[in-house]
Amino acid sequence: MMPENKVLGIDTSNYTTSLAIIEEEKILQKKKFLPVKKGELGLRQSDAVFHHTQQLPALMEELMKETKGKKIQAVGISARPRDQEGSYMPCFTVGISAGRILASVLDVPLFSFSHQAGHIAAALYSSGNLSWLEKDTPFLAFHVSGGTTEALWVSPKHGKLEVELAASSLDLKGGQAVDRVGGMLGLPFPSGKYLEELALRSQAHFSIRPSMKGANCSLSGIENQCRALLEKGTSKEDIALFCLLSIEAALTSMAEALLKERPGLPVLFAGGVMSNSILQSHLKQRFGASFAEPAFSADNAAGIAVLTSLAMKNGKEGDIK
Repeated sequence: MMPENKVLGIDTSNYTTSLAIIEEEKILQKKKFLPVKKGELGLRQSDAVFHHTQQLPALMEELMKETKGKKIQAVGISARPRDQEGSYMPCFTVGISAGRILASVLDVPLFSFSHQAGHIAAALYSSGNLSWLEKDTPFLAFHVSGGTTEALWVSPKHGKLEVELAASSLDLKGGQAVDRVGGMLGLPFPSGKYLEELALRSQAHFSIRPSMKGANCSLSGIENQCRALLEKGTSKEDIALFCLLSIEAALTSMAEALLKERPGLPVLFAGGVMSNSILQSHLKQRFGASFAEPAFSADNAAGIAVLTSLAMKNGKEGDIK
């Protein structure tokens, strides 16, 4: 059960400005994509920082108008991309600054987490598996997005995620493959939902062998293979399906290899790429895996709010002064 503390989560990723409040065991979110010019496949960090500073105040105003009168009891922020030494992106400094100001003015604790931990927590909440955190249940988590394709051993301890990297893509990330193929097909950025719409209209069948090195995968070949299909006159619908099934094949091989090492672990998929219905259908059938609902798959502050609330429940003190 979600703790009753009213807490605020802030996440300023490279794609989305996001806020979330937990109030009376419910999550209210406000988020907005960072604007990307037509034909481009992302943003420079300086542009991301600028857009976050422009978008954050208006989103905060919208969120606060929809909440009730109970005072916010803690603030949580995404302070870094992942829980690894040296993990840093300038875009997260916007959320750090906003969080420090709010916590100081409200005189409440400020908690910091990684963006990746937020994704995992959001997926646990959305899929009805928060008990994994509360009962310290170890599990295998995948975080698949525009900047990350990683498999993680997760060992919860008293509501805190302890994460160890198990395997990853050695080159292109899942979201990058989707967006590059989407751009090749003339789709808007980010391309995930548009590529899925095309793929769902395909009746093609493919036999795909992923490029693997142990439990690690290589996704760079997907772009070249899709380009070759396009040059041969293959339909956009079939190319879209080939791209998604290639990602699915790589994730399946990763999970199979890792579950041989630690059999029986529950499997969770998080990140924007994993909102795709085709990927979910295949991976649920193969592994009985759990997934976030779409609203909690893409970059969001909900998981940061969840982790903040659990930290309060477990009597933790704020870790940023």
